[in-house]
Amino acid sequence: MPELPEVETTRSGIAPYIENQQVKQVVIRDSRLRWPITENLDKKLCGKIIQSVSRRAKYLLLHTAEGTLFIHLGMSGRLRILTTFQPAEKHDHVDIVFANNIILRFTDPRRFGAVLWTTEPPLQHPLLHHLGPEPLEEDFDAEYLFKRSRKRQVSIKTFIMNAEIVVGVGNIYASESLFLSGINPQLIAAKLTKKQAEKLVAAIKLTLEKAIAAGGTTLRDFRDSEGKPGYFAQELWVYARQNQDCKQCGHPIELIRQSQRATYFCPQCQKL
Repeated sequence: MPELPEVETTRSGIAPYIENQQVKQVVIRDSRLRWPITENLDKKLCGKIIQSVSRRAKYLLLHTAEGTLFIHLGMSGRLRILTTFQPAEKHDHVDIVFANNIILRFTDPRRFGAVLWTTEPPLQHPLLHHLGPEPLEEDFDAEYLFKRSRKRQVSIKTFIMNAEIVVGVGNIYASESLFLSGINPQLIAAKLTKKQAEKLVAAIKLTLEKAIAAGGTTLRDFRDSEGKPGYFAQELWVYARQNQDCKQCGHPIELIRQSQRATYFCPQCQKL
C-alpha cells in the first residue's frame, strides 16, 4: 500500500507536468473505485486549470479556482505521467488529458483508490477534517505526542498509526521509527515517557524524510510517476526482516501481529 512517502513522491513527480495546465479531456473507463468516481467529472473538470498539487495525509489534492480533485491511491493505485499517448491497459481507469497533451493516468488493479471532486474547502471535507497533524510539520512535536498518549490503553505502534493522532505513519514506517527510537512496539501508549516521545517524534520525522528522499519503499508494486521503484527498502532496519540478524546488535528480528498488522522489532534493542 502506498504510504505517505510514496504519495509525496508521486505529488512531487506529477506537479511539474500539470501545474498551471488546463484540462482538455477526462476519460473514465471504470468508475467503480472505493467510492464511485464523481458523476459528470469530465464536465466539471474540463477547462479548469490546475493551479497547484498538494498532499494531505495520503490524499493528493489537485486545486483549481472552482474546486479540488481528490485522488487516493488506495492499496495498489498509482499515477503516471505520459508524454505520448499509450493504449490503456486493463487497470487504467482514468486519464486526465491536458492542453499540452500531457496525460495523467490513474491505474488501480484492486480498485480501492478514489477520484472525487469537491467545491467545498478541501480541508473541511469529511475525508480530511478529522485528521491529525502532518508528521513533518512543526505542530507534530514531542509535547503534542506525549499529551495525546495520556490514558490511551493501546500499544504505541497502534497509537502512532491512528490518523487522528498523526497522519502518514503507516505500518512500514511505524516499525522502523520504533526501532530507531528504541521503543518496544507493545508498550502501552499511556506509559510513553516524555524522553521517549522526543526520541519517537525525531525518529518518525527522520524515517519519513529519508524515505521521501529515496523515492518511497518498494516491497511489492509501488512505482513513482515515471514508473521507477522506490529504494528505501534497501535501508530498512526491521521491516520484513524476521529471523534475520539485527543490523545493530545481531539478535534475530521477530515478527508479531498487532491489530491484524505485521510488526517487526528487535527484542534486544527494543526492550519492554
